[in-house]
Amino acid sequence: MGMKGKNKVAPEDEQNLTEKEKFGKPVKYDPTFKGPIANRGCTDVICCILFLVCIVGMGGVGFIAFTTGDPWTLVYPTDSRGQICGVSEAVQDKPMLFFFDFLKCASYDTLLEFKCNTPQVCMSACPNKTYSPYKDLFFGAVAPALLNFDDFICDYDFDPATEYATGDYQGLDGLFLMMEDDRCASYYLPSSPLADRCVPSFLTDALTNVGDVFTSNDSFIYTANGDNITGSNAEELFSNAVNLFLELQTLVQVLYEDLVASWHMVLIGLGIGMLLSFIWIVVMRWLAGVIVWGSLIGLFAALGFGVYYCWIQYSALEGVAGADSDFEFSSNLLSYLRLQKTWMAFGITLLVVLSLLVLITLCLCNRIRVAISLIKEASRCVGGMISTLFWPILPFLLQMLVITVWVFIAVFLATSHTAKYTVVDAESDFPLANGTVCDEANFTSYYGEMNFTARCQFQSYEVEQYVLYLQIYNLFMFFWLMNFCVALGQMTLAGAFASYYWAFSKPQDIPAFPLLKSFYRSIRYHLGSLAFGSLIIAIIQIIRVMLEYVENKLKGKDNMVVKFVIKCLKCCFWCLEKFMRFINKNAYILIAIYGDNFCTSAQNAFFLLMRNIVRVAVVNKITDYLIFLGELCVTAIVGAASFFFFTNQITFVGEYVTVPQLNYYWFPIILICVGTFAIAISFFSVYDMAVDTLFLCFLEDLERHDGSAEKPYYMSKDLMGIVGKKNKKEVPDD
Repeated sequence: MGMKGKNKVAPEDEQNLTEKEKFGKPVKYDPTFKGPIANRGCTDVICCILFLVCIVGMGGVGFIAFTTGDPWTLVYPTDSRGQICGVSEAVQDKPMLFFFDFLKCASYDTLLEFKCNTPQVCMSACPNKTYSPYKDLFFGAVAPALLNFDDFICDYDFDPATEYATGDYQGLDGLFLMMEDDRCASYYLPSSPLADRCVPSFLTDALTNVGDVFTSNDSFIYTANGDNITGSNAEELFSNAVNLFLELQTLVQVLYEDLVASWHMVLIGLGIGMLLSFIWIVVMRWLAGVIVWGSLIGLFAALGFGVYYCWIQYSALEGVAGADSDFEFSSNLLSYLRLQKTWMAFGITLLVVLSLLVLITLCLCNRIRVAISLIKEASRCVGGMISTLFWPILPFLLQMLVITVWVFIAVFLATSHTAKYTVVDAESDFPLANGTVCDEANFTSYYGEMNFTARCQFQSYEVEQYVLYLQIYNLFMFFWLMNFCVALGQMTLAGAFASYYWAFSKPQDIPAFPLLKSFYRSIRYHLGSLAFGSLIIAIIQIIRVMLEYVENKLKGKDNMVVKFVIKCLKCCFWCLEKFMRFINKNAYILIAIYGDNFCTSAQNAFFLLMRNIVRVAVVNKITDYLIFLGELCVTAIVGAASFFFFTNQITFVGEYVTVPQLNYYWFPIILICVGTFAIAISFFSVYDMAVDTLFLCFLEDLERHDGSAEKPYYMSKDLMGIVGKKNKKEVPDD
């Protein structure tokens, strides 16, 4: 009988035991634990080695890119032979690109790509006069013998005087032919450089107009194609080609002037935004409860007023003809508002939502109070460690370094290419069709006699297949390094905030320089764990990029099943990335405290959160709400103040500060708002990390301790009062 009852477990205890085992065992009391442990070893060494090897590999990719790439091809214009104006040896003294027939470039697409189907040569300077030899010859305005061949602009190594006298273009017909064959330009206008391209001056120079170009002697010009260009239609014909650039050029110049005039005020505005962010975080210890409960009461009042308003509208429609009719489909949505049933449905819906929210609030009231208390404690923690607010500067600088290296490697890789030449202007009987790839060096000797108009013209640069794989690797390393910088910042802050929580007497027992010590532990022992967590996120991100690429390739296709699968995969990997970021963040907190490897810490953090899932949901949502509200309020306050300042609506400021005269006052306001929002995000990310760290420490505190003299709680008195705990050993006040 004794053996029978010895191991007997009550059904409810058995159920509780099963639930605990399901999400791991609660943390046991450890008398030696006093916060982040000092004696720890290196974690995830294999991943650390892999990380360092991949960084070396990225350096190798960079070396290949720097030795084979030529980014000048993206900066300087390229002529029809693939030579870079002002850079290539043959045209080193000719930095300007001239288009034989600029009208063929008169579209946004060709001009944005800086390519158009007309011969292009490099010149030392753009032409400064109007010249149309085709027109003069066509109308007999000048005899061929009297032409000044020095005024011609022709292809390299093509001498029009020699070709006219003894070459393939003799006589009057030869002069026409050399222009029709695009050996020489049939016309040109006074031009000014725009992005190192020669563009008609009346389109780029405010002091030049069409009348200056088309004088009485040159009232019109003719192109080789027979197009008649006069002063009345010239601007219309040419303006499409540069209109976009002119608008951007003018806007950039004006905005630059505004920036020069207001940069000091922009910096002052950003400084005010930084100060407000700090003040907001500090005062959260007093305002957190007011904001949360005030928001809930305001929501309840709004829903209650909605129910009342629906009842008023329902009553007002009593006895109105047609108001008691049934719903019928109508494109006029206002017609539904004349039905009693519409307002009844609105009222019932709002009443149900209000009732549910009130019940949920009553059930979660204690947990909401815990969340508010943790937020207040985080405010005290950050206020006591002001250095943590400026810690994001280091991860930010590291991320800027990563972005810079990645961009340089990507640009050099993108220019690790070879020039591609294709046949243009070939007639139907020519051996090679238009668009056929050709060899520019041998084209003339092979096919030059068959067709004068056919040319082997530079089209674009093409990269080898291996460059694509190197670009993918470079992008993957970019994701890995960027996430590594984020992870380093989170773990460092977690170690500092954990030192605050596990100090029994605050601030006396807080160790000196907790942020620097936490940074040292992260670098010295946990590079592998940081690399492990960031690797997971990087893999997910590169998969998402590939899905985006596949989806882009499928545009215009009608396979709806594949499109649906792609969208589902994109959604799944988006959710997976969000989930893994949440897990990683909490894993870094436990690594900073206990020094375990990534997998162990991630598992322990996940189980700890699952054992307190309701508290997790409440704390996270309330914290997210308060942080978003803080970011929004700080940005709105600074933005509104900037608006009133730059519009001279703050009169007393004019006595001390001169309001700059601006073309667009909204430009510095936008800069200030965007900068302030970025600063607020940086400050509040520290605050968010403080809340998460203190929350995990609070959960472990509840599991480790019981309030006895041997196992006292480390939480504040406010938290102990909310959760109904008490220390036999008094915890000193902050």
